[in-house]
Amino acid sequence: MSSSVSPPGGSDDGAGSVAPRGLLWRLGRWCARHAVVVIVGWLVVLAGVQVANRAVGGEYSDDFSLPGSQAQEGGDVLAAHEPAASGTSAQVVLYDGQPLTDFQSQVDQAVTNLQHLPHVLSAQNPLPPQGQAPPPGGPLSANGQTGYITVRFDGAPATFGDDYLSQVDTAVAPLRQAGVQVEYGGPLGELARPAPDDRVSELIGFGVAVLVLLAGFGSVIAAGLPLVSALVAVVVGLGLLGLLAALSTFATVAPTLATMIGLGVGIDYALFLLTRHRQNLMDGADPPAAAGHAVATSGRAVLISGCTVVIALAGLSVSGISFMAKLGLAAGVTVVTAVCGALTLLPALMGLIGRNMDRFAVRTPVAEGTVPDEPPDSPESSDGAEEAAGGGMWHRYARKVEHRPWWYLAAGLVTVLILAVPLPSIQLGHIGDGADPTSFTDRRAFDLMSSAFGPGSNGPLTVVVDQTSVPSSDRAALASSVQQALTGVPNTASTAPLQTSSDGDVLFTTVTPAQAPQDQKTTDLVGHLGDTVLPDAVAGTAAATYVTGTTAAQVDFLDIVASRLLLIIAVVVGLAFLIILLVFRAPLVALKAAVLNLVSIAASYGVLVAVFQWGWGGPALGVAGKVPIESYVPMMMFAIVFGLSMDYEVFLLSRVHERWVVSGDSRGSVAHALETTARVIGCAALIMVSVFAAFIVSDNVVIKMMGLGLAVSVLIDATVVRLLMVPAAMTLLGPAAWWTPRWLDRILPHVDTEGSNLTPPSGG
Repeated sequence: MSSSVSPPGGSDDGAGSVAPRGLLWRLGRWCARHAVVVIVGWLVVLAGVQVANRAVGGEYSDDFSLPGSQAQEGGDVLAAHEPAASGTSAQVVLYDGQPLTDFQSQVDQAVTNLQHLPHVLSAQNPLPPQGQAPPPGGPLSANGQTGYITVRFDGAPATFGDDYLSQVDTAVAPLRQAGVQVEYGGPLGELARPAPDDRVSELIGFGVAVLVLLAGFGSVIAAGLPLVSALVAVVVGLGLLGLLAALSTFATVAPTLATMIGLGVGIDYALFLLTRHRQNLMDGADPPAAAGHAVATSGRAVLISGCTVVIALAGLSVSGISFMAKLGLAAGVTVVTAVCGALTLLPALMGLIGRNMDRFAVRTPVAEGTVPDEPPDSPESSDGAEEAAGGGMWHRYARKVEHRPWWYLAAGLVTVLILAVPLPSIQLGHIGDGADPTSFTDRRAFDLMSSAFGPGSNGPLTVVVDQTSVPSSDRAALASSVQQALTGVPNTASTAPLQTSSDGDVLFTTVTPAQAPQDQKTTDLVGHLGDTVLPDAVAGTAAATYVTGTTAAQVDFLDIVASRLLLIIAVVVGLAFLIILLVFRAPLVALKAAVLNLVSIAASYGVLVAVFQWGWGGPALGVAGKVPIESYVPMMMFAIVFGLSMDYEVFLLSRVHERWVVSGDSRGSVAHALETTARVIGCAALIMVSVFAAFIVSDNVVIKMMGLGLAVSVLIDATVVRLLMVPAAMTLLGPAAWWTPRWLDRILPHVDTEGSNLTPPSGG
């Protein structure tokens, strides 16, 4: 029932015959020979995309809908029956050291100005009519020094553009001119946030990349080519993303996420190709032939790895949430351009440089490592003889793993399990404005509201009761029942009296939580109101109840994400398993890759919980207090990290398999793969870690969280998993790692990851 595990042997007959060279070989060689044409073509595309993006590119915002959710349906009901009370609400927060009633005329003028702005459905004046006392629990604090204008918009303010913010500033100008502090809270505050500026992060990542490449490969030109290729590809990808944003709404984090992923994989892919190319040059090949062979070998692995990352990101669409699917699409765009840049632009640059690759060397140039070719059981393979024969550090390290594989596997497993200890206590939620820097107006509004009205005032809930099908004679009793049910609900600070829509078919009111919007008790309150309190209050009637508003929508989003996270994990793991199975035709190798990647991701989740949720180092990263893990971060991280980790898996296993096919020595193949790839994988991982970690300096807490999570994930994968667990597991599996059932061998297509049907390049 099983096929033989013996290697089939190489395709090179040893007589110098050359197997047919395919499309990738011809592509790499053509690009190297026509370097100027290819480079000019890329520059034309770069300029054209940027010009088009500036002319018709779209804006980014966090406006998203959740069809079928309670918050969405409740908002739709309220909009249909009482438009002025529906829409997206935001606060314009006012503060002065003296009572705001001293600025009655300026407040009245600002409210009137706001009411006349486009997209505004209503604006509530916080001051009572002259001669009347302010009602308790209203929008004016007890000392009268803080108040807020509740403005309702017909959409998310963040989608209205910067020009709209100028109109809002003009509307409240009378208050500011009078010396009143005016801050924008909630969705309006998101519009007023400074535009994301990731140049510092990009410069840090690039600076570290330059140092790593110089130290790893010793050549200024060799260090610069991956950076140039990756940068051009990412800029083209971001331009294309801007054009897509004109057709559909993408989240504000989309371009930053796309930059992070695009730079990381772009530098990695270029680095793997360049390393093989330089080794070909050192072996005597001419530049076009060397480039063609590099694209036909390592380029195949780049293509497969890129497809794996894109497929993993596409798995986010299984969530059924367009917000998530578009984040995956945004990152996928720059991954695709990075692959295209590595397969075309980089060979052109390598062809243009020719044999001057190491002309400006800072130390002795190196490319791939070498290992001795003696059989593993020969006397020459002892540690001392290996060193004399040229076996490097990684080769000797792999030999040590061979002797104690269980110890190395256990050490790696214990390490990741310790890091994963905080994972069971993970709390998904939404990071509120209170975690933003104090330089943001929404953070200042949050603090003013919390101080004067309690933290829950930053996330009021709107309760909607649709009594359209309730007879008129029963509506008074229904209203009384709902008002009574909402009285004294745990974790609520206040509940406003019920109001009736102008057509009499809808009841609505505002419930203010006792805790901040991001607090777990507020999340529980939304569920308690929607699932228990309101249904019980209208039991026996035909009324329908909803909890809506921005905070309720965030809770609904959290519930949907949490309910589909396991499905996403299953789909992505399943797809990645199939890809590894197709590439290597080895079920145990594919299973090992999937399991080890799950373990490393669990460890990175644990680090996020400890840093942000437990507060271990959060303040040092510029995060105010303890915050929950943003609901969509684990899902995004899983898709991205699983895809990226497969890069190193494919490159390492490709070399293991390449050696196994030739030698039949399973243990020696692991040593050979580590020797030839350890330097380049280590440099690639260090660069990717630095690119991701550089985004920790971002003002956006979600970006900080994503940057740290991805950096830790890659670090764990490239060290604990790739240096301890994979060599140990492959050693323990031995020849069985490449076992394939006969029935599976017959149905699987043959995918050549490293161009094993190619002989080394020898000339033009």
